[in-house]
Amino acid sequence: MNIILASTSTLYGGNYLEYLKNEIALLFKGIDEIIFVPYARPGGISHEEYTAKAAAFFATLNIRVKGLHEFTQPEMALNDAKAYFTGGGNTFLLVKTLHELGLMNVLRNNVLSGKPYLGCSAGSNIGGLNMKTTNDMPIVYPPSFDCMGLVPFNLNPHYLDPHPEIKHNGETRETRLLEFLTQNQIKVIGLREGNWISVKGNTITVEGTEFTRIFENGRLPYEIAPGTQLT
Repeated sequence: MNIILASTSTLYGGNYLEYLKNEIALLFKGIDEIIFVPYARPGGISHEEYTAKAAAFFATLNIRVKGLHEFTQPEMALNDAKAYFTGGGNTFLLVKTLHELGLMNVLRNNVLSGKPYLGCSAGSNIGGLNMKTTNDMPIVYPPSFDCMGLVPFNLNPHYLDPHPEIKHNGETRETRLLEFLTQNQIKVIGLREGNWISVKGNTITVEGTEFTRIFENGRLPYEIAPGTQLT
């Protein structure tokens, strides 16, 4: 496999996908066209608007972008494609749409065959075993929470640490992930902004500028450095 699962598409103060540009260029080296999956629709924007945003970035890499929504036979489009990018937005909507169109396993099988895949935020969530560790609101009800299982764990993109200076007595992100572990025997990777998971063949590493927080049953949460291999 050849995969990047990134916490976010845009770092604070930066431009869309800018911080990942070199990694994306390597991921899609030799590829002149990709399929973009726009179903997560951040902020409720249209599929067309979202695809245009992705296309503007990839034009700087001389890569054409086709939105999956443009095809009358999306399964065939996925099977014929050279590579894929799934953008962020609402994971519930993304997962619902992929399942209802019968595309979750189609995309999975193509990525498992070696076709490059880039996911950001919700697009990274669907690379995990299921979507139960998303941060998103359940604006729709998917027929299944199961995702592609490209990696043997779940992800929590946009992982946030508590800020003691903020007077907030509610749940932290860590609290919610620890609750998840009381009901699930699945490792969770907390991806801070600027971090991503890289999969090359059977090797999985965490990359980026920050440490990554790991949640496992029977262990206290712990940190790993960029470049660490996940087992």
